Amino acid sequence: MSSLNDVFYFQAGLGVLGNVFLLFFYTFIILNRRPKPMDMISCQQTFIHTMMVLSGGYFWHTDIFESLNIDNSFKCKVTFYIYRVMRGLSICNTCLLSVFQAITISPSTSLLAKFKHKLTTYVIYAFLCIWSFNLSFSSNRIFYVDACTNMSETNQMRVTKSCALFPMNYIIGGLILTVTTSRDVFLIGVMLTTSTYMVIILFRHQRQCKHLHSISHLRASPEKRATQTILLLVIFFVVLYWVDFTISVTSFLLWMYDPVTLTVQKFVMNAYPTITPLVQISSDSRIINMLKKMQSMCQQIVKKG
Repeated sequence: MSSLNDVFYFQAGLGVLGNVFLLFFYTFIILNRRPKPMDMISCQQTFIHTMMVLSGGYFWHTDIFESLNIDNSFKCKVTFYIYRVMRGLSICNTCLLSVFQAITISPSTSLLAKFKHKLTTYVIYAFLCIWSFNLSFSSNRIFYVDACTNMSETNQMRVTKSCALFPMNYIIGGLILTVTTSRDVFLIGVMLTTSTYMVIILFRHQRQCKHLHSISHLRASPEKRATQTILLLVIFFVVLYWVDFTISVTSFLLWMYDPVTLTVQKFVMNAYPTITPLVQISSDSRIINMLKKMQSMCQQIVKKG
């Protein structure tokens, strides 16, 4: 069990460090120059993923809050609510990344081109919509999550050491499941559609560059690198999402969470917010150049010392 804890600690630490680093980087970019829509979306994404990792089960697993004398019921309700909100925001934000990148790289002759000059305004409106929806929709977790009691296992589904889900009305449960599934299927459909559109644009661009014998320019294109990164993140998100979704729905219908299933789901549901910052850091030329400058400065200081 200790080795499993070490895996969770490593994943949580890596996720928090990567996302906090990106959060400071994008915040600095936004505050010191005219922000680009994609930087604003990426900044929000790093905040969402930081909160997802922090509220994703690691602190319950280690009972780190016990020393703070926080009521278990309050802890369970707040932490579950925060995680569900952030999970919903994550899929919405990933969809935003895909849509806005598709608009950014769209040719001037396409129907999407007319939206380019107002992308910043649209980003702000999109933020307000997705936050309002997810904050209100996820509020049901406050009523159906509580601290574990001495009731029989048929009346509660333990999902952590100290927290459990309690039964809800079948109509309400079915309605919540239907709305959640409909939202996620729609957003994933949009992601896959825009991803296909971006692949087609990249393919056409590559053919044109080959024809013009300027393939080196294509490889150096920041737009292409950003598009490839977003495509990779979308594919990674969709795969992990359906694994998590399958486990959640199966456990909900059977009203049972065994320890092995719960462990696998904990690892899966935090894999995306952990891997995402690593992919972004390795693909953003601004971050790479900044790290190279910092390395050069450190080497100079060592030589002078």
